[in-house]
Amino acid sequence: MQATSPALAETLRRRLLPLHVAAMLQGIMLWLPVEKLFMMEIGFDAASVGVMAAAYAAVVPIVEFPSGILADRWSRRGVLVISSLALTGTALVGGLSTGVPLYVVSALILGIYFAMYSGTMDAIVYDTVLEETGDSDAYERCLGRIRMVNSAALVGSSLAGGLLAGLLSTRVTYFATVPIAALSIVALLGFREPQLHRAGEPAALRAHVALTITTITRRRRLLPIIVLAMLTALVTQLVFEFGPLWLGALDASPVLYGPLWAGLIASLGLGGLLAGRLQFDRPAHLVPLVAVMIVAAIVPATVHNIAAVTCAQIALAIVVVAAGIHASKLLHDEVPSTIRTGVASGVSTLTWVVFLPLALVFGFVSRDAGVFGAGWIIVGIACGTGVLLLVQIYPSAIDKGDMKTDAQSPQHAELS
Repeated sequence: MQATSPALAETLRRRLLPLHVAAMLQGIMLWLPVEKLFMMEIGFDAASVGVMAAAYAAVVPIVEFPSGILADRWSRRGVLVISSLALTGTALVGGLSTGVPLYVVSALILGIYFAMYSGTMDAIVYDTVLEETGDSDAYERCLGRIRMVNSAALVGSSLAGGLLAGLLSTRVTYFATVPIAALSIVALLGFREPQLHRAGEPAALRAHVALTITTITRRRRLLPIIVLAMLTALVTQLVFEFGPLWLGALDASPVLYGPLWAGLIASLGLGGLLAGRLQFDRPAHLVPLVAVMIVAAIVPATVHNIAAVTCAQIALAIVVVAAGIHASKLLHDEVPSTIRTGVASGVSTLTWVVFLPLALVFGFVSRDAGVFGAGWIIVGIACGTGVLLLVQIYPSAIDKGDMKTDAQSPQHAELS
């Protein structure tokens, strides 16, 4: 990895500053820590909570791929503005809800926010780094910092939201979030969008969609990178979705659920910082990362100790987030800017498609064999992730004839 000159680093930092501000403001979700309490207050029961979760889980993969195509053909900044509008709408509709139906609508809008934000933010950061520096070396560090800012805002707002709900009411936390989310739109409008995805003549929509799908499904060189990206995302989703089940199985005090959730939220930022400091092509960095990942996955499946399980889950989340950012860089390195967001969103959609049945399997195994038995599912996925990292998803490890790297062709062509 080449070092970026101080002047280039400062220019890049200033250009990305509006994205940092937007990420911070989008992370201030004051209603999040008291959401379940508010839901119970307006009439939710276990069945209606399940309906809401299913609706949310369905809307993300449906919207995400089209949002990526829209970002590539129109404006990535524009799609991020739509994501901020959706987040604002989520808080407003949620605060106005007095029953289950309207709150389910707010959950659907939240799914649109995540679908619009996820692949688009990664792509816009990558193109900005490429446009300013001429290569992608600083991408992991820059994206990691944005993840850290967003994670810190989530942790801070969780504490502030609980305090605000205690002083006033749970409903107030929703309305208080509305102006903060709206301010993120102002921050995004102050960002100068990179233009690499507009370098050539726009293709017809059908041809654009076909090229994006073909890139995801038929480029042999991309296959291990796509699988790596999916595996890291699956481990992260499983830990966040099912991690608290271990505390229940170990009869942990309810007070411990807060620190576990705070640690998992913080892992999103800590993993981002770690990704910016690791050199994944160096065994001295990569081997310890993989070792920690596998050990941290095994501990919750084998150790019946609350402190050990909690620390292991947080450590696993940190290293998997770092590996996921690295997989994101590898993916962006291999595709031209014109289809970059669509490809990233397509991979995320595939991940959701796999996660839904996997979550059902995990739930059934947890019911029949206990959460410790289900933990071996996470171990298996973590081991697969480690193998893909260790074989080094780089041109030297894969046939070079299928597709040139970003440094060799697509981005250099765009920059010229």
